[in-house]
This record gives sequence, structure tokens and C-alpha cells, in this order.
Amino acid sequence: MFRSSPKAAASKPLPPWLSNKSNRKTANRALQQREATRSYVRILYLGRLERPTEVPHEVYTHYSTSTSCSPTNNAKNRYADITVYDRTRVVVSGERYLNADWCLERYGHKYWIAAQATIPTTSHAFLSLLLQPIPTPSFTSSSRVRTVVQLTQLVESGRRKADAYFPSEIGQTMVHAPERSHPGPAIVATLLESTQIPDARCIKSTVSISLKDKPESAVTFQHLFFTAWPDHGVPEHEEQQALMNFVKLVDKTNRDESDDPDPPIVVGCSAGVGRTGTFIAISSLLRAHGLLPAASFPSIPSLSSPLGPFPNEEDQVAQEVDWLREQRPGMVQQQSQLDLIYSLLESAL
Repeated sequence: MFRSSPKAAASKPLPPWLSNKSNRKTANRALQQREATRSYVRILYLGRLERPTEVPHEVYTHYSTSTSCSPTNNAKNRYADITVYDRTRVVVSGERYLNADWCLERYGHKYWIAAQATIPTTSHAFLSLLLQPIPTPSFTSSSRVRTVVQLTQLVESGRRKADAYFPSEIGQTMVHAPERSHPGPAIVATLLESTQIPDARCIKSTVSISLKDKPESAVTFQHLFFTAWPDHGVPEHEEQQALMNFVKLVDKTNRDESDDPDPPIVVGCSAGVGRTGTFIAISSLLRAHGLLPAASFPSIPSLSSPLGPFPNEEDQVAQEVDWLREQRPGMVQQQSQLDLIYSLLESAL
């Protein structure tokens, strides 16, 4: 779906930064060094340690994860070492905590919510996020999430990677009680429809959610599950065209002709960083090169880093990944995932 014809490819060569692979090692080294600094600060917050003198105050505060690491919220993290930045975390109504960050594409200019897979103690808060409009950073208006992307199986290699928050049988319901600290009604989730889309390796589901005592509050969202992406890895080569088809399907599903034609999308894998960051980066770069429709946001805020600008100005893949890591810790975990972004963009162009 994204391949150019041979004639079109010949008339528009690849950008030099993408065709010249020798520069990628330098860019990758810079990515590792910058993320090592961020990771060190997160370790300090995890251990609730005082700031060492060699860590500048602005770096320490910029990468603060104190809310995520608090005893109250730490149990709501699927993985103890996967935390969220205070300045980008998604806050559910009532100051409720989720392991999720707002992420703005560097080149495609679309907002996403990057999230860990829900656990039983956070399913109510997660569904509350989908039930009502949520303010988007930098904009006065609110958007209601209509699309959720899942990139992980519930169980992989015998280990629990995600917990279901809606039933697997059409017409059945699941009831989610709120956490003890949040008084309020339970949320009912009902599966209305489920469809297999083979060329995108996708299961597309329509889910209704409502407050248990207010059925008139019901709203629906689309859940798109990509079934062919292994944990800590990338899809097999023969599945990578399906991934490109899935990226396009997600964008198309999220758009309609209403007053809010392209709201933010929730995307998550198990931890919400490796596959999740890779998916956002691919979407952003395809959008930037005209292979996905433009985002609908009227303006894009600047995003500064206390680490300074990324040194390789031309390499858009490295720039995108570093930009995402500024907004959610550890985005794009594996070298193979970074290589996948380069490879898919090269094939698409």
C-alpha cells in the first residue's frame, strides 16, 4: 500500500541521510548517550535518592518521575522500572494516575497517548480516560479518544503481558470497579463487534463503555489489535507489509467528519515503550513524507531539552526517537526496533 512504482522511485531518490547508512552509528551513539543520562535520573527517583552534585538541577527536575515513583502509585506500574515523566504524564479526571504519557510526533505533528497495558487496578482509570473528553496539551479544546491500539498479546512466552478490559465474546460485558481511593460508579464494558482484517494482521473491535448507574453515558471506541509483533523485537520480514497496512488502518479508523476529525490515539504494548515508541515514530515519519494524511493540529509547540539539541540534525529517524524519549522514558527499546523504522521508511519512499 505504501510502495512507490519503479518510475516514481527513480524520479525521487531517497534523502541522503536515509540512503547513507554509515552515519547511523554516530546517531545511534548519541541516542544511547542521551538516554543514559535520562535513565540515570530515573534511577535516582526510583531509589528516592538525593541529587548528586554532578547532575545539574535543571536536568534532575526536567526528568522528574516523582509522581510515578510514589508509594501510592508505584503499585500501578506494570513494571517497576517503567515510570512516567511528571511534565508529560496523562492525568485522568480527579488527579488519578495512569502509567501513560502525552507524546507529540516530531515530524508528523500528531498527539498520542503512549501507555502501558492496563492491570486490574488501573482498568477503571483507563476506561475513565476514554469515557469523557480530555484536555490536549497546548490546546484549550478537549478531545475524546475514539481509537485504542494494542501491540501486545495478553500472554507471550508464558508470561502475562496485558490484562483484558473488555470481553472476548460479542454481547458479553465486563464490570470494572474503581480503585479504593476513587469513589464513584463502576464502568461496564461491552463488546459490540469484532472483525478480523488479515492483510493488516488486525482484530478490530467496537467496544461500548458506560457508568454502571448511568447507561445513558455510553460511548464507543475502536480497538485495533496488531497480532504479529513479538515482545522486545520486530515483526518478521513477511509481516512488515502488514504492519504498514496496520499503520494506515489506524489512521483511517480514527478520522471522521465530526467537529473533532482526528483526536489523539491511545497506543500501548506491555510496558508502553518499545513497540509503542516504534509505532509512533513510524507513523510520524510516514506522515511527514506525505504517506499518511496530515495531522489536524493548528500549531506545534516547541520542545526543548536540558541536554541541548540532538547533534545529528539531518537524521530524521534519530531526531524522532530522541524527541519521543524526551516525552516518555525508554521509547524504542531495541536496536532492531530502531533499524525497523529506517527500513520501513526506506521501503515506503
